Amino acid sequence: MEQRRCEPRRVRGCLVGCVVAVLLWSVASAQIRYSISEEVNEGTIVGNIAKDLGLDKNTLEERKYRIVSSNADPLFHVNQNDGILYVSRKIDREEVCAQSSTCLINLKTVLENPLEVHYIRVEVLDINDHSPTFPEKDKRLEISESVLPGARFQLKASRDGDSGHFSVQQYKLSQNDHFRLEVKDKGDDGKIPILVVQKSLDRETAGSHSLLLTALDGGKPPKSGEMKILVNVLDINDNAPAFSKDVYSVMLDENAPLGTTVVQVNATDLDDGPNGEVVYSFSNSMNQKILNLFDINPVTGVITVNGLIDYEEKDRYEIEIEASDKGLAPLTTEKGVIIKIVDVNDNAPEIEVTSFSSSIPEDSRPGTTVALISVNDLDSGLNGKVICSLAEDVPFALSPSLQDKMYSLVTKSPLDREKQSQYDLTITAKDAGQPPLSSEKTISVVVSDVNDNSPEFSLSPYTFYVTEGNEPGTSVFSVKAFDRDENDNALISYHILRDGSEENKLASFLNINTESGDILALKSFDFETLKTFQFQVVATDSGTPSLSNNVTVNVFILDQNDNAPVILYPVSSNGSAEGVEEIPRNVNAGHLVTKVRAYDADIGYNGWLLFSLQEVTDHSLFGLDRYTGQIRTLRSFTETDEAEHKLVILVKDNGNVSLSATATVIVKVVEPKEAFAASDVKSSSKVDEEDNVTFYLMITLGSVSVLFLISIIVLIAMQCSKTTDYTSKYLQETNYDGTLCHSIQYRSGDKRYMLVGPRMSIGSTIVPGSHANTLVLPDRRRGSGEVRHI
Repeated sequence: MEQRRCEPRRVRGCLVGCVVAVLLWSVASAQIRYSISEEVNEGTIVGNIAKDLGLDKNTLEERKYRIVSSNADPLFHVNQNDGILYVSRKIDREEVCAQSSTCLINLKTVLENPLEVHYIRVEVLDINDHSPTFPEKDKRLEISESVLPGARFQLKASRDGDSGHFSVQQYKLSQNDHFRLEVKDKGDDGKIPILVVQKSLDRETAGSHSLLLTALDGGKPPKSGEMKILVNVLDINDNAPAFSKDVYSVMLDENAPLGTTVVQVNATDLDDGPNGEVVYSFSNSMNQKILNLFDINPVTGVITVNGLIDYEEKDRYEIEIEASDKGLAPLTTEKGVIIKIVDVNDNAPEIEVTSFSSSIPEDSRPGTTVALISVNDLDSGLNGKVICSLAEDVPFALSPSLQDKMYSLVTKSPLDREKQSQYDLTITAKDAGQPPLSSEKTISVVVSDVNDNSPEFSLSPYTFYVTEGNEPGTSVFSVKAFDRDENDNALISYHILRDGSEENKLASFLNINTESGDILALKSFDFETLKTFQFQVVATDSGTPSLSNNVTVNVFILDQNDNAPVILYPVSSNGSAEGVEEIPRNVNAGHLVTKVRAYDADIGYNGWLLFSLQEVTDHSLFGLDRYTGQIRTLRSFTETDEAEHKLVILVKDNGNVSLSATATVIVKVVEPKEAFAASDVKSSSKVDEEDNVTFYLMITLGSVSVLFLISIIVLIAMQCSKTTDYTSKYLQETNYDGTLCHSIQYRSGDKRYMLVGPRMSIGSTIVPGSHANTLVLPDRRRGSGEVRHI
């Protein structure tokens, strides 16, 4: 639906305004009015603004024709292509204009170049899209049966979202004999329904009436809303409450807890509603002290305890109860309640510690008194007779005193702080009442420490392995002890036992940190001089008197490759490792030229020597056995071979960082006759040289044998004095090639160790960290032949 109105006078005013605006601001304005029904669909045409204003629709887009609005969701929009005003979304008149009789929406449209402003009004017309509604679906009225005919009861009016003719126009009441309906018109506030009593009510005939009120609007067809009305007829208060019993009498224990039910009184009223509802209360004549002891529920009539009930103070109470209805003129009935108090065992025993020692030494004898306990019960007879007890799983007991209700807390068995340092003792006192009452008191007894535990080492004995060549003044190993006592009794200091005996003479080269137990070596150990030793470490606590304990420390020195090989042959007269050998030219291949002999003071791989040719005149003539040091010819000599050959032999051990020495052999090739002549001269000198070599070997073997005997004696002494099995055997072996080497075997507990040379036992295993010198031998005492490792 579309309307248009433009008065001639306004048109003339608009034209004049446009002329002025063009001259000054290039702005023009005009106003038109449209109307449209609410709830139309989105995109509905409201009106052709361009046509109605006489605008050129071809220039609308260029001049940016638009609606100026601050609303984020506008109700209308204008198409710049044709100048038509459209609905942007559904319009709810009740939402936009509420209850206004006329709903006008003002729009402001703008064009640029030049600037023109046009005002448009859109009237939103109402439709009948709402039904009348009541604020309450169900209405409950209470009307006394004493109400006279003509009594009026105003009801809440029905509301309709529509306005004008479509709002509420009339009310209808369902058919009944006792009520009629009147309607009061209040103009803008609408029509108000009034319920009027037209016939007297009788509760005995009908206790309630159900009515239906209907509201109708002016639509065609009309829409309606309903409200159910329930009228309850109230009774007149013409009956007084009546108690169910003539006499109320009850027994109550003293000290009954607060809230304990004493008795419940009950009264009924034949009336209905508030006139029949009974309210209970104490009489106004009651003593305030009694009112502080008891309370009554006004609805249920339950009497409860509200204070401390003491039989010794009063043994009987008489209470006056009133029962009243809730009528406008309430009716009241009184009744007496007798409460008799029953004496009970209401006093628990009291425990008092009159004398108490909170700490007791752990070496206290059984029967030592710790505390004096007194008990008391305010009750008399059996209720006042008290028995004290203590838990049986503690080393304490309660001893009755000669004085009544006095006890002594004493020890009944030895104490040990290391097992338990504190006891929380719970003393229980129970009377002989029925039911018996009891009380408890907990006291804490601390067991003080006595220095009764010696320090204990974590290992006994200690066994350490120290590599020779250690740095003097550094820690080589550590011992640790602990003490089960506490404080100063557990504070441990360490020192090395220095008694001047032969076994402990090496202790002078050691020092120990008295606090940590770290042991420092004051000198560097040499395996070739010392292979094993032992000493004693003493751990002493700081108690009074102090207690101590000692432990044996066994130290084994591990070999390092610190000795270079020594050439025993050849050796010249000036001491250098040089020699001259003469051989006939006609010798065959494989002829033994000479044998280089060498010695290494180290053992194991560090003393295992290997021979190699470092320099040779002719590699095809001579060969060197790398294990024996024998030099042999590889082929027969020819006429073209030189008469003199120089061989430089390198001798090195097998240490991680190998050491070496060199020997030089000059081989002269002579004719057979010259060789025989020279052999006689050489044999005599060679015998002397071999005698020297034999002498050196005898001295070396003798030294090793003496060390072997000393070690056997020391280990036998250790075996006799200690339970742990320590045995050592020193065996000297010679390789089949004549090169000296060493092998030392020893046992620690169930493990057997060997420090070996080049010839290793089958099935032996190299111990990690021993520099390839120490082997673990299979324990042949075991039937399984298991190889044990460390």
